[in-house]
Amino acid sequence: MTRHRPSSQRLRLFESDILEKLTVISPRSFVAIWAVVLAMVLYAGWNTASLPLALGLVSAGLLVWSLFEYAMHRFLFHLEIRSDFCRRMIFVMHGNHHASPSDPYRNMMPPIISVVWSGAIWIGFLLLLGAKGSLLFLGFAAGYVIYDSVHYACHQLPMRGPLLGRLHKHHIRHHYAKQDGNYAITTIFWDRLFGTEVPAKNR
Repeated sequence: MTRHRPSSQRLRLFESDILEKLTVISPRSFVAIWAVVLAMVLYAGWNTASLPLALGLVSAGLLVWSLFEYAMHRFLFHLEIRSDFCRRMIFVMHGNHHASPSDPYRNMMPPIISVVWSGAIWIGFLLLLGAKGSLLFLGFAAGYVIYDSVHYACHQLPMRGPLLGRLHKHHIRHHYAKQDGNYAITTIFWDRLFGTEVPAKNR
């Protein structure tokens, strides 16, 4: 796959200042936006199911997110394709992060992508399950927030302890040992299950 030399500089993705601003997000903005989104989804799903069913749907949403996280990273963000336009779009979405992994304003997905995608998925869940689809989406969206928070922490914060340290090492090996592996950020068992785990000896 195409390799990019890591840089500590902010990469310019668009000539337009307006478009360029849409490609970044600060941690404060991330927290503010997703606090509102999760509150809206919780409100929409409130009293649409019994407590056991609601907990089951939220848990199912977390599971769906975990597989979506792995598949999106493996099959979309690292897609090998000849089209110059598609390669450019993939670089804008994810390749720039490999080229400049320490940029704190591009360690989380900008809302122009995350909120729009999430809105479409929420509508899909509603079409599938009716009002109860909001509960499934609540788990899915919570999984996304955990994912992006962990991803940000992997690049910007000290990750200590048995769990956080393992998540950090797992993701850093994806950047600096082998990009064609360790696609999961939070649910790293998927890499082991699908045979894409990068062993520690490959550091």
